[in-house]
Amino acid sequence: MNYSLNTDQKTSTRAALGKMLQFMKSEKRELFLAFFVMLLNAGITMLTPYLMGYAIDHYIAQGNYHGLAVFSGLLLVMYIIWAGTEYLQTKLMGGVGQRMLYRLRNEVFGKLQQLPVAFFNQNKTGDLISRINNDTDKVNQFFSQSLMQFVDSIFTMAGAAIFLLCINVKLGGASLLPGVLILVFVQLASGWVKKKNAASMKHTGGLSAEIQESLQNFKTIITFNRRDYFRKRFDDANAENYKAAIGAGLANNIFAPVFGLFSNIALLIVLVYGISLIAAGSFTLGLLISFVVYVQNFYMPLRQLAALWAGFQTAMAAWDRIALILEMKAPSDGAKVPELNTIKVSASLLQFSGVSFQYPDGKKVLHDINFSMEQGKTYALVGPTGGGKTTTASLIARLYDPTEGIVYLKGRNIKDYTEEERTGLIGFILQEPVLFTGTLRDNILYGNRKYQDISNEALMVLLQETGLDRLLIRFDQGLDTPVASGGEGISLGQRQLIAFIRAVLRKPALLVLDEATANIDTVTERQLQEVLQLLPPETTRVIIAHRLNTIENADEIFFVNAGTIITAGSLDNALHMLLEGKRES
Repeated sequence: MNYSLNTDQKTSTRAALGKMLQFMKSEKRELFLAFFVMLLNAGITMLTPYLMGYAIDHYIAQGNYHGLAVFSGLLLVMYIIWAGTEYLQTKLMGGVGQRMLYRLRNEVFGKLQQLPVAFFNQNKTGDLISRINNDTDKVNQFFSQSLMQFVDSIFTMAGAAIFLLCINVKLGGASLLPGVLILVFVQLASGWVKKKNAASMKHTGGLSAEIQESLQNFKTIITFNRRDYFRKRFDDANAENYKAAIGAGLANNIFAPVFGLFSNIALLIVLVYGISLIAAGSFTLGLLISFVVYVQNFYMPLRQLAALWAGFQTAMAAWDRIALILEMKAPSDGAKVPELNTIKVSASLLQFSGVSFQYPDGKKVLHDINFSMEQGKTYALVGPTGGGKTTTASLIARLYDPTEGIVYLKGRNIKDYTEEERTGLIGFILQEPVLFTGTLRDNILYGNRKYQDISNEALMVLLQETGLDRLLIRFDQGLDTPVASGGEGISLGQRQLIAFIRAVLRKPALLVLDEATANIDTVTERQLQEVLQLLPPETTRVIIAHRLNTIENADEIFFVNAGTIITAGSLDNALHMLLEGKRES
């Protein structure tokens, strides 16, 4: 299945807003209060220009300074209330935005945890980090800082337009005409602005991915003295990000000068037309001043909307990138599972029935594979490099799903098991073990719910019973041995020992060892072989190895090559087939 996020899929603005607002359902009370405060704020903004014009015509023009003083006091109180509503509105929406950001990031991270290994193989880690951190923050900025300003601007513009038309229909209509031209311009330019912002965020993710990959592999870069390669890759990614950012910046700032131009034209129309009306005796100076303020109240929010609209397009572009993750389906979602009565299922522990596998945009790795594994036996997978051994092991552990056919575990489609059920039945030891920051204890108990609260004393008793305690002598501080990120500071062999203890301690029904002893000395390997013998007799072992002594005691050997799996028979026959396979490849 293709899990790549490198797509230009777009979400309609209405659909995107609908899905984003779902994250604000629990904020109804705060949103209602913020909306009420916004209406009060807009009402004061709309009323004060008219009151100013009234004061000019009825108090200043007539020399009534006492009335003017009282009126000025009233306006002062209204401005103080306006300032309070501005602060309260910002505080309310800031809290709403941060809580939305918290839920959105949790949702994205939760979805990532549901997706298969194939998803992470097809997408760069740095880009995923950028989507979780940067893109979600772009959405949050719009909702916490811009949404209410956006709505407030709309209400202010609507109120100003109503007052303009009520004061004088002709003058009001003439002053609003440039606004219509602005709306046409916005409609034409919005798609282009969103596209530029999407490209900028894509290149930001690419730059993050390049930095992450280079730093992760910095030891290799130093070993081969290729800092120049590192610098060139970074310079190229940084240059692309720079060009995209410049394009997005130009697109985001195109609205402000256009809006400013049309608002100045509108003000010029009001002054020329208004003065002519005053000269004709059909208009007053106070009304003209009120009219000028209302025109400013109409076009000033439009200027703010220029920046807000660019921010909205940025948020929509960011949402498109986030939505690609949220809309990803886990392997079990919508999977078509053939009826059980159409396939003969054996009573074995594991069965491959007509299994084929193909990586996205790649060749088929496995072709119509059929085999079964009995409980309590040891199986070996041998074959030349690239023959499909690790892919087969990954299908057994359901790190991948077959593109065709079914993998049965204990007679059930492996897709029918929950994650917890499946991981409790199957253990997997990789050639390159993955460790996490913490202690040796934290790592050997990682993901083991059964023993997550066990004391160190009880854990040591358990390790002694399973024969794993003898492996701890390789660690000076025992269970308290510190483990850095990725296992830095301890040898690769020690890392493999930790992964081995972690898997065996779970006592899985099926244990897969993918070159698990490749980085371990012969003495330690013999110890591990002895520990394997202490596993419950019903445990099935699947071993992928190139060392012949590792597979010499296997009950059955499968030869994997060129997408096929056949029974190899004896160890000598397997060795012969392996040599022939290497010659062919």
